[in-house]
Amino acid sequence: MARPLRFRYSPETWSEQRVRHDILQPLRSNIGATAVAPRHDIGADWTTHRFEMANGDVALFAHSEDGAYWMGNTETPSSLWRTDKFGWREIPYHVARWTQRELLSTLHKEDPWLADYPHISWFFLPVFMSKDGRESTRAFFREHAAGFPDAGRRETTQFFEDFLATGALDEYRHVMSGKLGTSDHVDRVRMSAAMAEFIAAKMLVDAGYEVVPEIEVTTGHSLDFRAKDDETNRLVEVTRPQPPKNRAAAGPVAAVRDTAETKTNGQLAEHGGGATLFVDCSSFRDDAWNAVRGEQPDVRHRPAVVYRVRPDGHVEGYRKGSVPLDLDDAIEFLD
Repeated sequence: MARPLRFRYSPETWSEQRVRHDILQPLRSNIGATAVAPRHDIGADWTTHRFEMANGDVALFAHSEDGAYWMGNTETPSSLWRTDKFGWREIPYHVARWTQRELLSTLHKEDPWLADYPHISWFFLPVFMSKDGRESTRAFFREHAAGFPDAGRRETTQFFEDFLATGALDEYRHVMSGKLGTSDHVDRVRMSAAMAEFIAAKMLVDAGYEVVPEIEVTTGHSLDFRAKDDETNRLVEVTRPQPPKNRAAAGPVAAVRDTAETKTNGQLAEHGGGATLFVDCSSFRDDAWNAVRGEQPDVRHRPAVVYRVRPDGHVEGYRKGSVPLDLDDAIEFLD
């Protein structure tokens, strides 16, 4: 399975003739590539190329006296196989900006509705345009409302658009967008679990905390977030129970208990304490959540917060144990 899009860097000298011989010709022979005019100017001393394949793939190439950068959701020409890979923030600004504009124009041509959500389009561009995941990741927002039940794609996409517009996760775009995955099929359970981390980050930001994802701990594991402000520095781990109809548990209360127990007996047990567990029930429909909010079951880990978020921004939930985070501005607590 291909990973989110990254750049390949070649430190060698590239001429127009070499581009045609080492890139265009093998791609044309293998997958029907055509060289087309780039849609945007790069605005610097780079020569740019755009290649479109018969199967819908696209590749971009920019070269100057200082070397060349390649990005594509297609096969890589053998002339670039041994090149190093770099992220969007690690390459020259003009190349990153040009590549982004080229891919965004392609994305919005193929899925015009996403043009109304510029931050979603930009943030998830590495997976929305990836080789294996470009269809499934877009379909997850378009057809599955990004994991929210009883909601439309517009309101759920706007929910995440508003959060990403804050820029709180811009620095961590590659790792966070990659959580959505690049599978060639929609795995709603796994993808919904990935979006639970975005929901948790939004709640922490709404509560006034800075968030840093993927915190390595001494056990060799990574916990989902560190939440920080001038007085607080706390670790947070997120889990998302499946809706009861999608699992073997007898009902929503058991679903919450069992999912939290799996996390508690695994990652959190090895960590040895100190993390707050977030149990996100946003996949639950009203009747399932009402059963949970009525009983407020224990989750075998303290401190913990159990909650459900709706795409209109309303969040309600309850606490177990002494939660070392002030979340009153983000959650309407039932307890």
